Amino acid sequence: MLSVKVLKQRAAFALDVAFEAPTPGIIALFGRSGSGKTTLIDIIAGLLAPDAANVRLDELVLIDSAAHVALAAERRRIGYVFQNARLFPHLSVRGNLLYGKKRAPPPHPIGFDDVVALLGLAPLLVRRPHTLSGGERQRVALGRALLAQPRLLLLDEPLAGLDAPRRTEVLPYLEALRDQLSIPMIYVSHQFDEVLRLANYLVLIEAGRVVAAGGMHEVSLRPELTAMVAAEQVGAVLEGVIGEVDQARGVAQLNLGSGALLVSAKGARAGARARVQLLARDLIIATQPVQGLSVRNALAGTVSAIRDDASEAQLVSVDIGGATVLARVTRDAVDALALRPGLPVFVLVKAVAVRSHRF
Repeated sequence: MLSVKVLKQRAAFALDVAFEAPTPGIIALFGRSGSGKTTLIDIIAGLLAPDAANVRLDELVLIDSAAHVALAAERRRIGYVFQNARLFPHLSVRGNLLYGKKRAPPPHPIGFDDVVALLGLAPLLVRRPHTLSGGERQRVALGRALLAQPRLLLLDEPLAGLDAPRRTEVLPYLEALRDQLSIPMIYVSHQFDEVLRLANYLVLIEAGRVVAAGGMHEVSLRPELTAMVAAEQVGAVLEGVIGEVDQARGVAQLNLGSGALLVSAKGARAGARARVQLLARDLIIATQPVQGLSVRNALAGTVSAIRDDASEAQLVSVDIGGATVLARVTRDAVDALALRPGLPVFVLVKAVAVRSHRF
């Protein structure tokens, strides 16, 4: 468990944050620019002094202002990857990696060869940083941080300076870190697609305050999140287990709640967990069973809530048997269908509308 309570006043800005999150895994700090995310992780890292704080990682106390405890930054064993890779220009990739290793106290459970293999760095070892692409530099920075044997890894918008192809290049390596290493990570971002793909636990920060925190499915339904993201990104995030995979048809069955979705078979493996985002704009609600449509998925459920949406429509929450989805519906349609909490409905989902990620 990572437990964080931090107070910090900087001119007119006040940071007052408290949350607890399970470890290991990726804890995402998500919010608009200027909300206090970087200030918070700088305090956790020991780079900035708080006005008051209590930060604990499992049984280790990093900061306890009341007890006058504050471990020096170098004793916290925290790896930090910045927006700018900050590699040493006079050292090769191998030299940058070995610098991280030299800083690590024994034992060294994360080996040099393991990191090189995990991050695909073997072809880069003899090169200098100025010859690398932005994505390659960030992979080297990740490797250097890992070889310092961190208890906790902080990633401050590590993809912010990369173009779309380079971001696509680095994301699978971040997934590999999450899936293959037991190092807790805090991932700072204001790009929801990154958070959706990577995070186990989501903390929403607005103007220096935590406005919501929890698992991805729980927080994806919160109005605090829908107010932060673009209208086209609003939707429920659900996790399920891959059932039957039909490579010939190119589809796989993803079991969610009491129903199942047909999703793309690409990369699907029976028994594996997967995460999907069902975008509110793509879902259709019917009050009767529907036939003769090209829509591949129809999930039976019950309306659980209706609330106003920023797009001047309404967001309808539907319980599909242990999970909840959101559908954006016009006010006229809500009235015409007499939608209300407790009403049985069917949620129609195009297979192509499902944004799926292995998890």
